[in-house]
Amino acid sequence: MPFPINETMGQYSELFMLLAAGTYTVAFIAFAWDLAKSSKMLRAVDLKAAELAGAAAGADTARIPVGAGMGTGSVGSGAARVVDRADSDVSGPVGRAERPSSRTAQAGATGVGQTADGGMRYGAERRVPARIAVALTVLGAAIHAAGVITRAIGAGRVPWGNMYEFLTTGAFMAVAVFLLVLIRRDLRFLGTFVIGLAIIMLVAASIAFWTPVGHLVPALQSYWLIIHVSIAVMSSALFTLTFAMSALQLVQSHRQRTVAAGGGDKLGFMRLVPTALSLENLSYRINAIAFVGWTFTLMFGAIWAEKAWGRFWGWDTKEVWTFVIWVVYAGYLHARATRGWTGTRAAWLSIVGYLCVVFNFTIVNQFFNGLHSYSGL
Repeated sequence: MPFPINETMGQYSELFMLLAAGTYTVAFIAFAWDLAKSSKMLRAVDLKAAELAGAAAGADTARIPVGAGMGTGSVGSGAARVVDRADSDVSGPVGRAERPSSRTAQAGATGVGQTADGGMRYGAERRVPARIAVALTVLGAAIHAAGVITRAIGAGRVPWGNMYEFLTTGAFMAVAVFLLVLIRRDLRFLGTFVIGLAIIMLVAASIAFWTPVGHLVPALQSYWLIIHVSIAVMSSALFTLTFAMSALQLVQSHRQRTVAAGGGDKLGFMRLVPTALSLENLSYRINAIAFVGWTFTLMFGAIWAEKAWGRFWGWDTKEVWTFVIWVVYAGYLHARATRGWTGTRAAWLSIVGYLCVVFNFTIVNQFFNGLHSYSGL
């Protein structure tokens, strides 16, 4: 029977979680606003570039006699340069991400928008909606952290002893990792997807997996809970980032093929996103780090199992799926590094790995009986 102070802290935690979800929702809208507004600005630049290209072509045609230089391709060279540069912006130069800036008028005059390189470094642009979205995300993460901390105080332990706590803590870690990476890399284009996933996790925790503050089952009353689950949460947060990148990589790859084939650019907002190759390279590096973490998760879980149940491995459903996840990501890293599995195949394999993570922490916990069936449901 929990003490009144525990119940009070639990209620405060739920209130903080609700406020965090509301703040994230506003941040999600701001990130979506940034994509829409920036896409509109880029379309305006395209129209201006096309007008300038047409005017330059007309001027060159008027100055150069008919037939002059036809064999050398010198006719309308100025216009050709403008068109080529505009086309380069539409398809996205290799390894670079297109970004609108406060210098849009100047960009429109030359037919070229300001860009950031494939390293996803911050440019000189000031995208107000994106800055607002990041500020709201920081505020939401602070409120979210208060919710996690008050839950821990109310429970008198680390706050990841059941599905509700794992989802709320996991959502916080995903947002925190996203904000930390933002310090060095301009990943604001991921904001809509990462914050959207965090909102889904908080809603699912509150509706489907809510569990009152309480004590842990005996198997979880160990210091290994802190070691094993904390690494699992961190690895899952990194896998969440790479899942979003892989999904965007598929969309960007399709867009680049369509534009290269002359099919037009129907996904203008994707010009804010780096090329598919840049997304794939960063996703691969982050997946490699997360895989190391997941390896330790598997190892420490086995050690904990020996301490709790007297055996390292027992083919419990949770253990099997933890190993399946390890195998999928090991296959992904091996296939991409040595077998040339790049592009969409690598992206799909990364997505399959994350779907296995989701299956492990939802379906397995909820519907499969075993020694790990202590999700609080």
